[in-house]
Amino acid sequence: MNGANHQMNAVSTFPFYTLEGWEMDPPAPSDMPLKGDTVIGNDVWIGQNAVILPGVHIGDGAIIGANSVVGSDILPYTIAVGNPARVIRKRFDDELIRLMLAFKWWDKSIEEINQLIPLLTSGNLENVKSEITARLNSMT
Repeated sequence: MNGANHQMNAVSTFPFYTLEGWEMDPPAPSDMPLKGDTVIGNDVWIGQNAVILPGVHIGDGAIIGANSVVGSDILPYTIAVGNPARVIRKRFDDELIRLMLAFKWWDKSIEEINQLIPLLTSGNLENVKSEITARLNSMT
């Protein structure tokens, strides 16, 4: 995403080097505002027309509201909305967030995920905590 940046330390921000017919070499990387990689975690829901700016990290399980402009990092399992996006709340309590980040269901095989679907779609969060805790304990 950093490739779309414009040189901001010059009189013009126009990217002449990107178009045919202009004789210009690309600016030196040190002249470009590089913000690092943009990273979107697993199981993230990004609403329609949301804009994620360069260098932002969005944690696993986060929800980004429609039409939001995300310019700073969003922690796992939080809901962020608006322009600029701001976190309005956590999706779950700290214990369930910790369990979900340790469980990493998205790294499991298709067969395992198929078996987990009833758990992953359950609204009974206390049961989900118990089941994930038991599964994590059986893995160690």
